[in-house]
Formats: sequence, structure tokens, C-alpha cells
Amino acid sequence: MGVRCIRLRFLGTGTSAGVPAIGQEPVSDDPRDVRLRTSASLEFIDPGGQERVILIDAGPDLRQQALAAGMSRCDAILITHNHVDHCWGLDEVRRFNVMMQKPIDVYADDHTIERLRDVYNHIFDPSRNRQRSFVASLIPRAVRPYEPFDLYGLRITPITVLHGRVPILGFRFDLASSSGESERSADGVLPLAYCTDASGFPPETWGYLDGLGVFVLDALRYRSHPTHFTLGQSESVARRVDALRTFFVHMNGEVVHAEAEASLPPSIRLAYDGLVVS
Repeated sequence: MGVRCIRLRFLGTGTSAGVPAIGQEPVSDDPRDVRLRTSASLEFIDPGGQERVILIDAGPDLRQQALAAGMSRCDAILITHNHVDHCWGLDEVRRFNVMMQKPIDVYADDHTIERLRDVYNHIFDPSRNRQRSFVASLIPRAVRPYEPFDLYGLRITPITVLHGRVPILGFRFDLASSSGESERSADGVLPLAYCTDASGFPPETWGYLDGLGVFVLDALRYRSHPTHFTLGQSESVARRVDALRTFFVHMNGEVVHAEAEASLPPSIRLAYDGLVVS
């Protein structure tokens, strides 16, 4: 039996300041317009029948997100890049270590792992701590763009996303296949591509966006921005990719959920905190 019961859970869908940001009034009384920092989890049952949870980014709202989602395990963490809103919640995963009684693998590119070691020296080099303390137990795993790896019955391919002038990682998820061919999951969630903090894609990435069941894409605001797609640009990209379902994330308070979604085709939706796609 292969991977089954696949669910993508949006833990947060907001920009780096969250929505509303400090000092701002709520943009509406719609709960979908309250957005924690962008993060997600991919939840499924592996071929051996074990429940698995892969966390995509670990921002500063992780504790609040995990409590809201009722998370009790985390089998691996994928980090897209080293910006504060995507990785400054790693301290919180120590609770998953306690519940699971084992370390957690963290997958990121070399640059991000180096930066994580700088910030979280107490985690990655605990022998230097002056006294024993309660810290996360993490194993860094360096990955490279377009070099896939298999994890719990999934094939995960890091892909390059352009965040302004900085290349970061997105991730494509497929069912692991001995033939190497991409397969669509019965529920239509896979193949899935998760691309937050995007303002463009290099030519070699576009092929990895073919045949998607679900596409997750950055859509910061209406006005232009040097390091993020606008809502209009994201819609153009989504139409080109033509996934069965596209969900926008990393939105600021200018993007009011009901108003923005009314202008989009049915296959393109705004994600919101707590949304589960299955």
C-alpha cells in the first residue's frame, strides 16, 4: 500500500508582519483576514501505515499554529529560506522531540543551514552551552535544487524560486515511484508545488511546475514589490501553470479575502489560516 490520506494544512498565510500588523486595525471581521506568518504542514499515512507530518517552514508563530492545528508530531522540516518569518520558530519544535522521543531532520540548502547554525548555535552545537537546558534536537540535511530525495513514500524535489535577487527553495512533492515517473495521488493533492516568497522563476524551474494537482504561490499585495509577486502577477503565473487547484499565500492586509477571491477563477483561491486541502 502506498501513501494515502494526504492533506495539506495551511498553518499561516500572512506576510512577514502578520495580518493585522502591529498598530493596524483588523481589515475586516472575516476570520480569513487574520493571518499568521506563512507556513504549512503536509500530513499523510506512509506505506507502512504510520501517520506522518512534514512541516514546511517554522516561523515565529509556530507554537500558536501547532496548538490551533492540534499537532502532536513532526517527522521532518523543510525550510525554504533563512528569513525570520520562515525559520525563527525552530525552538518550538523541541516539544515534538519530547512527544516523539527522537530528533527531527531539517532539510534546507547550504546557505540556510549555515545561517541556522549561526542563530541556533545552542541547538546545533549544544556541547558549547554553559549548562544543560531544554533545546530542540535537530539533524541538518543539506539539499540542492533539482536533486530529489525520498521521504516516507514521497519524492521531494527542491526547486529554485527567485525572491528578488536571492534564490531560495520551493518544493515539489510527488509519490515516490521506482519508474521515476510522476504520479497523481487519488485525492488530487499530489503532485504539489509549494512556492512562497516568489517574484520569479528561472527557466529550469518551470518544467517542475507541470502537471500539478495543487500549486501554492506567493501573492503579497496589489502594488508592485521588488521581492514578491503581486496578486495580478500570481494570477498570471497560476494560469500559465494551470494546476487543478492553486492557492495564494503570504498576503498582507491590503488583500481582503472575500473581495480578492471574487475576482479569481474557481481554480484559483486564496488560502487562509487553518484551511485543509485534501
